Amino acid sequence: MDLANIAARLVADEKGLLAIDESNGTCNRRFADIGIEQTEESRRRWRELIVTTPEIGKSISGMILYDETMHQATAGGIPFGQVLVNAGILVGIKVDTGVKPLAGFPGDSITEGLDGLRLRLQDYAAIGASFAKWRAVFSAGDSMPSTACIAANAHALARYAALCQEAGLVPIVEPELLMEGDHDMETCGRLSRSILEAVFAQLSANKVLLEGMILKPNMVLPGTACREQPTVGQVADATLKCLLRAVPAAVPGIAFLSGGQSPELACARLNDMNAPFRSRMPWPLAFSYARAIQQPALALWAGQEDNIGLAQASLLHRARCNHAARRGEYDPSTDSPR
Repeated sequence: MDLANIAARLVADEKGLLAIDESNGTCNRRFADIGIEQTEESRRRWRELIVTTPEIGKSISGMILYDETMHQATAGGIPFGQVLVNAGILVGIKVDTGVKPLAGFPGDSITEGLDGLRLRLQDYAAIGASFAKWRAVFSAGDSMPSTACIAANAHALARYAALCQEAGLVPIVEPELLMEGDHDMETCGRLSRSILEAVFAQLSANKVLLEGMILKPNMVLPGTACREQPTVGQVADATLKCLLRAVPAAVPGIAFLSGGQSPELACARLNDMNAPFRSRMPWPLAFSYARAIQQPALALWAGQEDNIGLAQASLLHRARCNHAARRGEYDPSTDSPR
């Protein structure tokens, strides 16, 4: 299957992506918050619960795994990647090695991981990966993100994307402007547009095939500490205005990150972009959520074998809600917490 076909499949049939690519440290912190033992076996059991959820493939087209997860298997010995393939779900892999402070620019960050990436991508492709993900992080604040921060991360995203396509993997390009801060929605829109324009300039300069990638951006939102919080419809309008000005029509799909939004808000905002505007957009508007799908299920599971059925039902419910939001058919009044 060529890159364009893989990319198209990731956003086909109103499905979306589920990111279960938290690092071991992040996963352990979430376990600690609810009293789950922080071990490799606990992480394996949690991820087995996710990948074996019945019917999850009806709403999820691809799952993004972490390196540890890519090499794990069910209690019965079936590799997680094979479980996903058997369910008709494409296997993805997070390949950046994390965010570090950008030298010389206090408050700004750079994502690392380009060293040795070519060989790692070849290895992941050989064991079943179809796509990969790299996340660049930007903070809004006084003089942030700096021009240097935007340029450095845009270049890294483009080099990663080019290496992915060389290895036959579809790159998920994720430039995320964080929600933390007191910036307003207008500032988020302005900064998001600048970041996206820089990213696509670098993608073009590095000869990345736009038809063979997926964009994973933030929605246009005010900072969590901003006094004025917008309506769902205002977020949809501002986000689409930004994307229409910065994202080429050749991109086969946009899969939003949730970025710390509640499961219900992330779903409602996606729905409000698809309900009135779906037929007018040059690209499908999908989702690539992590906590907004997983978090309720993790709380229900709490590390207990007896809770697996409840947790899987919650995962399936949240996946179905976002599947409905892609069709513009999500009804918040029927979205009871699970």
